[in-house]
Amino acid sequence: MTEQYILAIDEGTTSTRAIIFDHAGHKVADSQREFPQYFPKPGWVEHNANEIWNAVLSTIANAFIDSGIKPKQIAGIGITNQRETTIIWDKQTGLPIYNAIVWQSRQTVDIAEALEAQGYGDMIHQKTGLLIDAYFSATKIRWILDHVPGAQERAERGELLFGTIDSWLVWKLTGGEAHVTDYSNASRTMLFNIHDLKWDPEILNILNIPEKMLPEVRSNSEIYGLTQDYHFYGSRVPIAGMAGDQQAALIGQTAFEPGMVKNTYGTGAFIVMNTGEKPQISDHKLLTTIGYGINGKVNYALEGSIFVAGSAIQWLRDGMQLVETAPESEKLALSSKNNNEVYVVPAFTGLGAPYWDSAARGSVFGITRGTTRADFIKATLQSLAYQSRDVVDTMKLDAGIEIPTLKVDGGAARNDYLMQFQADILNTPIQRAADLETTALGAAFLAGLAIHYWENLDELKEVYTTGKLFQPQMAADERQKLYRGWQMAVKATQVFKPEG
Repeated sequence: MTEQYILAIDEGTTSTRAIIFDHAGHKVADSQREFPQYFPKPGWVEHNANEIWNAVLSTIANAFIDSGIKPKQIAGIGITNQRETTIIWDKQTGLPIYNAIVWQSRQTVDIAEALEAQGYGDMIHQKTGLLIDAYFSATKIRWILDHVPGAQERAERGELLFGTIDSWLVWKLTGGEAHVTDYSNASRTMLFNIHDLKWDPEILNILNIPEKMLPEVRSNSEIYGLTQDYHFYGSRVPIAGMAGDQQAALIGQTAFEPGMVKNTYGTGAFIVMNTGEKPQISDHKLLTTIGYGINGKVNYALEGSIFVAGSAIQWLRDGMQLVETAPESEKLALSSKNNNEVYVVPAFTGLGAPYWDSAARGSVFGITRGTTRADFIKATLQSLAYQSRDVVDTMKLDAGIEIPTLKVDGGAARNDYLMQFQADILNTPIQRAADLETTALGAAFLAGLAIHYWENLDELKEVYTTGKLFQPQMAADERQKLYRGWQMAVKATQVFKPEG
């Protein structure tokens, strides 16, 4: 019998990947293609949804070409995606009526602030597990319906469909046969009741969003539909697993037990703790979200979302032009002679958890005439670790437990300097995954479970492999001194609120 594989589509914020995995969980093909972001106004971030779709088709084709694997050898497809990013398209033509509004975008802040001012914050928090913020899909839907002429009326007539990226890709791959999403992505819209696992009619009514435009919500591991043969080289392959990127990473790290925690350093950094089968509503501005639903059981999670992580390193490269490549940042950070006295607070699109300050903007503290390029780069890398400690400390308060080990993945986790500093500032061992693409692996795991490519969670644990372990080495007094400096820098950043 011809060997079978699982294809994972990993649709991120700045690029799309198609990764083919074998039964041992090894990558046998990996194709990546970047696509542009658009910034129509300061703080606004958008994509062209058709450019994302074309990038997906291109990476799938290249994965087949590079590996020699045939489309008919793909047993199933898993999808993982940047969450919250919002697309509304015409049901008949399949054409988006506006650009995709990206999770990072702050263009819907006014809508979020109005909801808060009307006193809906506690109700929305209790039902959805989320805080009212422009980050989530609900305000983005409302913005598009408000700003595209005739959109509200068309939505009410059932002519328009909403989806996060997962829904868009499934709809496209199936030729419009399936308009679905999964528990994890639905739980990031600010429209989904995480207790009864349904779209919430009260919130929909408040925002005047017609339910008929929303996708059907399904579990994370089941067959949603088949690819159209004209999109998949003559093959109709089951799309069988789906999860938002951070939940997919939790699954890829096999963090199936309550209390397990992972941090993914992507464009942002996202720390997620498995809290088991009951939702735990945070008292400290963390998000309660759905981790995954498999075989009739739903596991919940606490999440702290950091808006700027890997994108800070991209900023060093593309914006500040201080490095030519992202890996160069590690070498320069190690060369810095500065005694950790410079602080960069990369609040480019506000501060995420646990501050949720959309008006904050990036700042730098502690520079002198002697501050060098290397010092600035080191401080920027350290900001990722400091922000992660903000979230981890808050997570410990909510969960009431210590975190024995932090599992890490994502592109910036390759940086040994950053990982060691993360272990030091947390005073917690950092366990790096052997393969940092755990997001894609999680999507593959979900698809594989649905079609019995893998049989159960225990088999997935055998497939998963760990990489380097970083042990904390910093003295306690030094750790606390540095973190106090960071806290002062954040407070000063929040005080400075430029007009406009």
